[in-house]
Amino acid sequence: MKKSNFEIGSITQSEMVMTIGKQGRRFCLQFFSALLIIQATNLMAAVEEELEEIIVYSTRIEKSIYDTPSAVSVVTRDDIQTGRQQLGLDESLVKVPGVFMQDRYNYAQDLRIAIRGFGSRATFGIRGIRMFVDGIPATLPDGQSGVDSIDIGSIDRIEVIRGPSSSLYGSAAGGVISIYTEDGPEIPFIEAQYAGGQDDFQKYQLKAGGQYESLNYLVNLSRLDYEGYREQSHTKNFSLNTRLKYNFDETSDFTTIINISNTPVADDAGGLTALEAATKPKMARVSNVIFDAGEDITQQSAGFVYRKEIASHHEIRLNNYYVWRNFENRLAFANGGNVQFDRFFVGGGLTYTYDGDLFGHANDLVLGFDANAQEDDRQRYMNNLGIVGALTFDQIESVDSLGAFLQDDLQLSDQVVLSFSVRYDEVDFDVADKFMSNGDDSGVLSFDNFNPMVALLWQPMDYLNLYAKYSTSFETPTTTELANPNGSGGFNPDLLPQLATNYEVGAKGQLPNSLSYELALFHIDVEDELIRFGLPAFPGRDFFRNAGQSTRQGLEAAIAFMPIQHLTVSANYTYSDFEYDDYSTTAGVFDGNAIPGLPPHQAYAELNYQHPSGFYVVWDLLWTDEIFANDANTRIDDDSTVSNVRAGYKGEWGKWNISPFVGLNNITDESYNTNIRINDPVNRFYEPAPNFNVYAGLSIRYRFE
Repeated sequence: MKKSNFEIGSITQSEMVMTIGKQGRRFCLQFFSALLIIQATNLMAAVEEELEEIIVYSTRIEKSIYDTPSAVSVVTRDDIQTGRQQLGLDESLVKVPGVFMQDRYNYAQDLRIAIRGFGSRATFGIRGIRMFVDGIPATLPDGQSGVDSIDIGSIDRIEVIRGPSSSLYGSAAGGVISIYTEDGPEIPFIEAQYAGGQDDFQKYQLKAGGQYESLNYLVNLSRLDYEGYREQSHTKNFSLNTRLKYNFDETSDFTTIINISNTPVADDAGGLTALEAATKPKMARVSNVIFDAGEDITQQSAGFVYRKEIASHHEIRLNNYYVWRNFENRLAFANGGNVQFDRFFVGGGLTYTYDGDLFGHANDLVLGFDANAQEDDRQRYMNNLGIVGALTFDQIESVDSLGAFLQDDLQLSDQVVLSFSVRYDEVDFDVADKFMSNGDDSGVLSFDNFNPMVALLWQPMDYLNLYAKYSTSFETPTTTELANPNGSGGFNPDLLPQLATNYEVGAKGQLPNSLSYELALFHIDVEDELIRFGLPAFPGRDFFRNAGQSTRQGLEAAIAFMPIQHLTVSANYTYSDFEYDDYSTTAGVFDGNAIPGLPPHQAYAELNYQHPSGFYVVWDLLWTDEIFANDANTRIDDDSTVSNVRAGYKGEWGKWNISPFVGLNNITDESYNTNIRINDPVNRFYEPAPNFNVYAGLSIRYRFE
């Protein structure tokens, strides 16, 4: 097992920078050069197949992805569902440059997603990124997002906005992920699917959808039972996702989204030392087994969206949503190691859209506001070796947010579009201490921020779109991140919101020979970066502080083309130079150090062959550079190359569709870590990933023709 470079000893930062990614950079340059050479040899081939035009909606103004002056990517249904194991969103989001994901196999920690570094600090769940499902927020007012209730088996598409977007979506919008449920087809259907594999993986799915007069419907029920690769990593999940859309007429419709999920088992295997990860990767941290670390979650949500064209070129959209969540988390320590809360989240908003002319120029205008409220009734108890003990903490945490925004796209000429947006947000935190064993720790905090964005898109030729963009974001700490490091209740009074300013230029387009491409270069200045740290006096708990300043700059590139009919070649490369400019603590001065938890280089490649007969095979490869595990840059995780293959057949016999599939994960049996626990106080940074493993499944669909 390749794990020889965890200690870097006396190697200087400059030496490390020269060393990290040298082979990776060479690989990426060679690979992309090869892709361009392959495509150049096919420029005259006149391949008849064309890549479809992609329309994006998450940018508030609906338009072609190539006419959008932002770094935006779209992942489609085949990438998300076809032949997939459907364990996590990272299976398909890996196609998006600038996005880095970890922790697919630890359902207690949840998938950790970072976009241009935003979200990398998350200890569980997702931070710094706004998430939406069918226009309904999956992000709380305090900025925390989760994917444990998202039903992968019914996703039609995922849109990703990379980079600060608070001018559109408010706090914690270092990036945006919008998920859309598939529509029911015109001909109703019912479909059953089963998949099974190693480590006692089993997944069942029952889906139905169709169109009945003015009602479009899609219902999906799924059950996952997965023992896991490591000890203490078992998970069970049940999910019901329903989307109903009723068209009153051509100008108005009403959509209802209902989601029910239950995760009665989500064990946490914990982090390992470098030696343990190298020699006993399947083991769990001993204390995690002793205290039965893991989660138990139930959640119900309901969302409603009403759209109405009130006149020619004028449209309004109203949304309203409710979430109820019951949560228990058993942590690997005794005092306060059992966390429980009941959550209620309610919100709504109004959006007005005008697509007409302004002074003789085509113009798109969006005005709107959002209002949200969150209340957590939170307790901590003693964890008596997995059994709930005495109460040690009891408080009600409330968060209210209000935001108003304006966005406008003005067509200055046939080739130039000016875009700008602005948003004002106010976020209020309130904690009411009900325990008060050491006095009353109740308190109130308020944050507000004003965020602009301006961008210019220039199309000098049909296949080239150039843009320049300036945008900002702010990010309040979440209620859990505001935990007081002195061990009492209430808020940490010294913690400030994180602010970011983004400068970006890019190019993208689609050639007539079915080649699409994108390139983005960015520079982001971050003030008061929120940093995770641990304290030996509170093992297993995480606290947060602000770094003075940090800088993020990088490059994101992607390409897709069809060298021959039915074969799509796609690839992306991400370069990330993220470092602290001004950050010192009692543990040391970290100025100039790399921000941990993020690789400086990452490359992805995929070959996707879809034969008209129904047979398909997809091969992909992900190379990830070395990753620092702590702020001091004294612990490091080696680079890794992970390759997978999935194949299947889509057969059609009359009213029946029968689709068997098989997947081979980690076909080279690479030893790597699926997650790095940043700044772990006891040096248990590493969570090993499964070695080579296989899964297979069968989908049967009947159409009511």
